Amino acid sequence: MSETTRHRLFFSVYTPLLPLYGKEEARAIAGRVCEQVGGFSRLDMAVDPRAEVAWRPGYEAVTVERMIDELAGGRPVQYVLGVTPFYGREFQVGEGVLIPRPETEELVRWIVTESRTLPPGRILDIGVGSGCIAVTLALELAGADVWGVDLSAEALAFVRKNAERLEATVHMARADVLDGEDPFWRNGLRWETIVSNPPYVPMSDRAAMYMNVRDYEPSEALFVPDQDPLLFYRAIARRGQRVLERGGSLYFEIYEGLASQTAQLLGDEGYTEVEIRRDMNDKPRMIRCKKRE
Repeated sequence: MSETTRHRLFFSVYTPLLPLYGKEEARAIAGRVCEQVGGFSRLDMAVDPRAEVAWRPGYEAVTVERMIDELAGGRPVQYVLGVTPFYGREFQVGEGVLIPRPETEELVRWIVTESRTLPPGRILDIGVGSGCIAVTLALELAGADVWGVDLSAEALAFVRKNAERLEATVHMARADVLDGEDPFWRNGLRWETIVSNPPYVPMSDRAAMYMNVRDYEPSEALFVPDQDPLLFYRAIARRGQRVLERGGSLYFEIYEGLASQTAQLLGDEGYTEVEIRRDMNDKPRMIRCKKRE
């Protein structure tokens, strides 16, 4: 791929992705690759398609050819590039952590907006993954004492890398929210806010998902049994009754098909002011509730 033009690079990525994703998704992925490796946007390409690509540091034609092979095999573009944007920052990601989504940015924005009216206090992110939520909250909310827990040591390694790169202070611990005997939950710590984007996709939905999600992202961060799809919400809600301060808030990203059931569960567990919010696609994807004063 020597003497590569913008037009040639874009279509060398775009064309093999068409059978996997269709036109719009393939264009979006090809555009992301071109921005990352060649420093040009789709608008830049439209203005001057024959301009030669000036490879960004760390990339070259041979490297990009390997990336194209991986993308054509279904590997997510975020894993291929090793980074993904979130809330105006770049986070490192890879196999072993869930890829941050725009809907999660909306959840973070909700927390940031509400927390700025009160001292943020101590915040706990359960199932911290790449650290996108915890690190962003630590950077956006001055004075917040942010903690992140995950059962995966691999995930916690990504949190550590992202916190160091972005100069955020996040306390990390390995803990299992489903294990009532896990010592972390008996350490006496309390939080004003708990947030979680737990596994919530019913296993029966797996076959209908894109292969780049189904076959590459960690199953334990995505799927739940069909017979008990709200098990993590129930476990976290019950844990919250023990470790949230009175009047504290609990925020979740939720499965759109179970929004009303999730709200009912939180009410049954004793929470008040249960509010569902819709995302940019007008789907019910976020919920917030409060522990009684």
